[in-house]
Amino acid sequence: MAGEENFKEELRSQDAPRNLNRREAAGYPYSRSLKMLLRRLKVVTTKQDDKFTNLLVAVGEFGTFQRRLVALTFIPSILSAFFMFADHFVFTAQKPYCNTSWILAVGPHLSEAEQLNLTIPRASNGSLLTCLMYLPVPWNLDSIIHFGLNDTDICRNGWIYPDAKKRSLINEFDLVCGMEWKKDTPEIVFMAGLLIGSVVFGLITDKMGRYPAILLSLLGLIIFGFGTAFVNSFHLYLFFRFAVSQSVVGYAISSISLATEWLMDKHRAHAIILGHCFFAVGTVLLTGIAYRLPHWRLLFLVGGVPAFPLISYIWILPESPRWLMMKGKVKEAKQVLCYAASVNKKTIPANLLDELQLPRKKVTKASVLDFCKNRQLCKVTLVMGCVWFTISYTYFALILRMRVLGVSLYFRHAFPGIMEVPALLCCRFLLQQIGRKWSLAVALFQAVIWCLVLLFLPEEEDGLRLRQPRCPAAGLKSVTVLVITLGEVSLAATATVFFLHTAELVPTVLRATGLGLASLASAAGAIFSLTTVRQTLSHLPVFFCCVSAIVGFSLSFLLPETQDQCPSDSLDHSSQMGNEVEDMMTEDASSDDVSEEAAKNSVLNAQILKLDPYPISSTSLGGFNEGEADSRAP
Repeated sequence: MAGEENFKEELRSQDAPRNLNRREAAGYPYSRSLKMLLRRLKVVTTKQDDKFTNLLVAVGEFGTFQRRLVALTFIPSILSAFFMFADHFVFTAQKPYCNTSWILAVGPHLSEAEQLNLTIPRASNGSLLTCLMYLPVPWNLDSIIHFGLNDTDICRNGWIYPDAKKRSLINEFDLVCGMEWKKDTPEIVFMAGLLIGSVVFGLITDKMGRYPAILLSLLGLIIFGFGTAFVNSFHLYLFFRFAVSQSVVGYAISSISLATEWLMDKHRAHAIILGHCFFAVGTVLLTGIAYRLPHWRLLFLVGGVPAFPLISYIWILPESPRWLMMKGKVKEAKQVLCYAASVNKKTIPANLLDELQLPRKKVTKASVLDFCKNRQLCKVTLVMGCVWFTISYTYFALILRMRVLGVSLYFRHAFPGIMEVPALLCCRFLLQQIGRKWSLAVALFQAVIWCLVLLFLPEEEDGLRLRQPRCPAAGLKSVTVLVITLGEVSLAATATVFFLHTAELVPTVLRATGLGLASLASAAGAIFSLTTVRQTLSHLPVFFCCVSAIVGFSLSFLLPETQDQCPSDSLDHSSQMGNEVEDMMTEDASSDDVSEEAAKNSVLNAQILKLDPYPISSTSLGGFNEGEADSRAP
């Protein structure tokens, strides 16, 4: 009888976390230490229930294999930043003049300045006009100098750029004199490629696997990133930029999915943060290289050469074992896990491998329509999409605002990139201390603060005045630039935290598709920002930034916490999690009075079970009860 009572007491202690959750949902307070005990117990019991997590622990949580996997993301992250922002450095401003080389036939020894003085009309202030020329006449040079030319026309034979220090797309394809609008086209085309690539690569990654999707995206970086240096027309340049943008977003989706499914807990967060740090490093490197190189083709050549060693990923990149299991490829999943264990010099217990079986239900038929059919997933996806839209809209609106202020092209890329690295490292600390949800809220709150500060700063020298009129214009501009930079850094940190949160919220069978939908919403926010900010009044974009940041901050509280939780694999698991939360909120907590001592016992028992390689299953419990009942029977 004493053994029976002890066993019942153990079962009651293991029910402590559910009782504590019910008590909290009912509004009954308890001590802070009890909350911490509950959190520890939740982590331990969740890991026990997830067979795949036990396998990853046996493989090694962060051994040589996982470190190598994280290191493989460094070069592609740098290249992604390189090709994403390269458009900003290939449109160096150039002053054009009509090509009037016809006069060299009668005056071959004329200098360039004399040629322009004789063949280009002047404005009322005495400056040479850039888009008009004098029509050729059948005179000799002396007659042209003596009588001058009178009949003007638009440029017929192209343009020359005598003051150009660099070769850019402007003087390569003559984007001047009525063609200036084309300078904004590559940015819109790139964002459109991100939008389409988000959907395409999201589906490819979930259908074909993380490994082939990463290889396909890296192949796109090599072909279309490096190949951009050899285009011979502006339309072909747009096509290559459209293609490389899909490769950039495809790599982001597939690599984050792979890291989420291979790494555990804090290591997953550290890997994604580190990848985004190298993305910021790529932005700084791009700025330095673009500043030194005299030709835009050299920029793409230098950026594309490091992509060729990525071909070796064919032999060293692993597939996700979680994805293999969800597709019913148990044998391949076991092989990948055993290989990872051998690299880490670990041995997986045979009983853990034997427990790795096919899922009960066919989950391979999951499709994008499940985001509408599954109520819990639909709710989370809508909130994530809205938050991603607001983050992207605000971020690109601030970038455009910085451009309007006339800040140096190289400064507005290098300075935020340098500041992003320490900001992302701070996010690493926040994620450990307060979790995904509150880290996201803190980062968004900072963005809200900086947008509000920017809203109350004067627009320009002739606009609103500060309360201290003696503040010089240069100092005011510096303050504005600093506030915008801090806003950009806050939003970059927000995007990093939210990428991690998004990947953990969506189950394995649709993780890449969910990340694709999130990237789609982000690209839509960027396109909306680029197309509307330029067409609105000067003070409205800042106001829209504030509203957008506040909306994103408010919606972030609707998302569930995912820290210390195992990634869900199937739609059924994600639905059950949502239903359990709703059930706990509606149940009566009057009979759920739990002491702190019971919670401590439950933590201790859970940790003992964690150390036991053969934990008691529900079947064995049933057998124990039946056997004990038989022993008590007369």
